[in-house]
Amino acid sequence: MDFVVSQLLTGLSLSSILLLVALGLAIIYGVTGVINLAHGEFVMLGAYCAWLLQTQLGWGLLPSLIPIFVAVALLGLAIEYLVIRHLYDRPLDTILATWGLGVMAQQIVRLLAGGELRYVQMPTALSGSVNILGATDSAYRLFVLAFALGLFALTWYVYRHTSIGLQLRAITQNRQIASSFGINAGRAYRLTFAYGAGIAGLAGALISPLKSVSPEMGTGYVVDAFMVVVVGGVQSLFGTVVSSGLLGELTGALAYLSNDTIAKALVLAAVVVIIRFRPQGLFTPRIRA
Repeated sequence: MDFVVSQLLTGLSLSSILLLVALGLAIIYGVTGVINLAHGEFVMLGAYCAWLLQTQLGWGLLPSLIPIFVAVALLGLAIEYLVIRHLYDRPLDTILATWGLGVMAQQIVRLLAGGELRYVQMPTALSGSVNILGATDSAYRLFVLAFALGLFALTWYVYRHTSIGLQLRAITQNRQIASSFGINAGRAYRLTFAYGAGIAGLAGALISPLKSVSPEMGTGYVVDAFMVVVVGGVQSLFGTVVSSGLLGELTGALAYLSNDTIAKALVLAAVVVIIRFRPQGLFTPRIRA
């Protein structure tokens, strides 16, 4: 029993990281249709912000979360206003532009902070272990899982039960008709991009005590995030949660049976098979005709 629980906890730990990274991407991709290849760099910048606040100002990780969210969200807002808003309905141009922005962000961070690995200290209060049905897991990993689920619940509530969420859903279904009813699509897109970027920054900050911080750390995460979003269904927040859970548990199980490299390859193969037979993803929103 303790072995089964241990494997489930390992999979949930991976799932929580996938959910944190993919949630912001799902919001941006689902609402604006922008394939944001710089999303991984938002994750990286959140991790570097956590390192900077800890080493230069002595701030702990938990008090740093709100300033990190605000800082990365403002950066996302600026990028959308200066670059992305001119490229809507031009998917190839947005791919090239966001890829270029990601490369620039990596090089700027490398010049300012150096290319060596950085480390962020885990909160002391969460550095212990928790025993669950005979299995032991890190208290911090359980905190990350709870935080990811709480962030999803907040995002889902805003999307489904507020006027802003209603406007976003209207724009997603038909931007022209929504605009004819007085909805400012441009403002909605900017807020969406900023919120998605801020969530990515939070993901980077929370991942930083678990992984070493480097300018290239976001590259791998953006690939995993796109897999989660595509499998779950581009416009389904609930699908993002389910997809991250499935892929996280599958990765954990395969890594135990083989190794991390083979596990990633097999998970990617499984994603290709799912997309082949269900290209719209596991979940698609119901739209009234």
